[in-house]
Amino acid sequence: MPDFLIFAFVGFLAQIVDGALGMAYGVISSTVLLAFGVPPASASASVHAAEVFTTAASAGSHAVNRNVNWKLFAPLAAGGCIGGAAGAFVLTSIDGDVLKPFITAYLALMGAVILYRAWRAREPRPFPLKWSGPLGAGGGFLDAVGGGGWGPTVTTAMVGSGADPRLAIGTANTAEFFVTSTISAAFLAALLSGHWEEGGLTTHAASVAGLIVGGLLAAPLAGVVVRRVPVRALTYAVGVIVLLLAGYQTVRQLGWV
Repeated sequence: MPDFLIFAFVGFLAQIVDGALGMAYGVISSTVLLAFGVPPASASASVHAAEVFTTAASAGSHAVNRNVNWKLFAPLAAGGCIGGAAGAFVLTSIDGDVLKPFITAYLALMGAVILYRAWRAREPRPFPLKWSGPLGAGGGFLDAVGGGGWGPTVTTAMVGSGADPRLAIGTANTAEFFVTSTISAAFLAALLSGHWEEGGLTTHAASVAGLIVGGLLAAPLAGVVVRRVPVRALTYAVGVIVLLLAGYQTVRQLGWV
């Protein structure tokens, strides 16, 4: 019960941040799981399992609050599913750590761009429809290979291009449900049958259940928060969280944590 309550609290906080800003659920949840001694493979599988439920609830909240650009949604989700399946397929032959320095540099650059756009307070402009599919494919691939990356890649690119943060976050979060489900179907089964043979799912069941319950409680609030927060404040918040993620990844890559 203590583990369940701890991870329910973690899942609640992580989903509030992810649902409101379009990223960071995986980073927050995985970090806490690893700190509790859960093996990396099990931590990644636990987070993906929890995300199937939390992204579904978050998607519903954003849809109800009209935070979704449905024209962008279809190609974004389709591209994400294709990229996610491909990433899961080649995961065994590509070291995800090789990509992390490039992702970190991308995050730092886009974080600075987003803050600049918030400072200049320019009017939002639609994200180009023709780029939504390729962006989704790249985000899905990185999410599968690197154990996370959909939000930092997709949401950041859309907001950085000048898109309305409310619609960028809502559309990315809604598409993420389908991407996460695809990755879980292609990748999670292998982890459950392999990496979890010693200290398997039953060992971490309380942690996973806590993440799911906490995330489900927070997910309905996501759409409301995004709809009500002013565009400029939301843009600043996205820029700050992106730079924090870049800083955290840099510290990890340097071996300081």
